[in-house]
Amino acid sequence: MKIISYNVNGIRAALNKGFLDWLVAADPDVICLQEIKAMKEQLDVSLFEDAGYKYHYWFSAQKKGYSGVAILSKTEPKHIAYGTGIESMDFEGRNIRADFDGVSVMSLYLPSGTNGARLNHKLEYMDMFQEYINGLKKDIPNLVICGDYNICHEEMDIHNPKMKGVSGFLPVERTWIGRFIENGFIDSFRYLNPELQQYSWWSYRANSRANNKGWRLDYAMVSKPLQENIKRAVILTEAVHSDHCPILVEID
Repeated sequence: MKIISYNVNGIRAALNKGFLDWLVAADPDVICLQEIKAMKEQLDVSLFEDAGYKYHYWFSAQKKGYSGVAILSKTEPKHIAYGTGIESMDFEGRNIRADFDGVSVMSLYLPSGTNGARLNHKLEYMDMFQEYINGLKKDIPNLVICGDYNICHEEMDIHNPKMKGVSGFLPVERTWIGRFIENGFIDSFRYLNPELQQYSWWSYRANSRANNKGWRLDYAMVSKPLQENIKRAVILTEAVHSDHCPILVEID
């Protein structure tokens, strides 16, 4: 199974930048989208079906033009779970999971912590999400949690590791994602590329992408029972439909 995760920063904007042609060429079995910023009824879903993704599932935020996640698949899942049951977060459309035979794939969009209130909101959700995943793993041990975690884990995941006071690289955030991995997950990209310094997000300011002043915020976290099944994990930096780029993991 070839899985791609992509924070598109607005699916309608990405479509206008050639997203569909790229999707057909990339040819994943499943693609997880974050920050779709649209309701399903605002989209011509036949475009995705014509591209080979007959099965598509959308979990939008209640607030229009904000957040939202989706999963598009070539094969029909056995079950779709919309949200996590965490009331303080589900209205923002941040989690959707598709259960297939042998593996379940989640699209996750963790909030950013750009100010004090949102940072507290993010930290509270991270703790609740960890508890939710601890329970979920008991029933579904083979999990791939793809998405924008809005956290750089290690110093090599950010162009300027001196930015320790900025949300996304705060010690408390880095500690959380480290513990998340320790609790039974594998950062698939770092697992197969232990020394490779690549990023998945660049600010639109100061020509950051051209200068490669980026952050690695997007992860395909694979649960430990699937460790030997991880065959490839790459960051697809050539895709330019968003301020993020897609990431890819292949599971045998």
